[in-house]
Amino acid sequence: MADTTQALISRVSVPPRLLGDPAPSGADLDDIMAAAMSAPDHGALTPWRFITIQGDARAKLGDVFVDALKKRDPDADEAAIEKERNRPMRSPMIVVAVAKIDDTVANVPPVEQSVATGIAAYNMILAAQDKGYGGILLTGKNAQDLNVKAALGLEPTDEIVSFVYLGTPIKQVSDKRRPNASEFMSEWTG
Repeated sequence: MADTTQALISRVSVPPRLLGDPAPSGADLDDIMAAAMSAPDHGALTPWRFITIQGDARAKLGDVFVDALKKRDPDADEAAIEKERNRPMRSPMIVVAVAKIDDTVANVPPVEQSVATGIAAYNMILAAQDKGYGGILLTGKNAQDLNVKAALGLEPTDEIVSFVYLGTPIKQVSDKRRPNASEFMSEWTG
């Protein structure tokens, strides 16, 4: 277990601008997705769905982001439009982590289904790092945008938990300064 603990402690987020080719593929991608499937899943609902976007599809996603921006902000300037257009091009692969919420299950509330999907996405990051890749979990306004959801074939009630950017780090990312865990712990004694 020492290796697992060390992997968790040493995990770093790799910004998309530092992710290059190759993206995970073949057996590596299969293993990364298998790690996602190991997330805790109360009620065995498997609330998660994953949409991979790579190659030319990234530019199409950029067009979707631009359309969504123009609907949210008709006065968006050219710099903001170009930023949205280029957003998906920053890494060779994006995996959209989606929670398909089932609100009919009384003992598994929607928040628990979203959390399970987030853990699945986090497991992908850990597995990717273990295989020499890097990644980061990002959201932003596009994750809540109904136009983006529709373009991805999702229902309005589906929740985009994260855009998981994956690729190979083009340079070493320094370890993140982490707070002392004891500052965030307390003991309740009744």
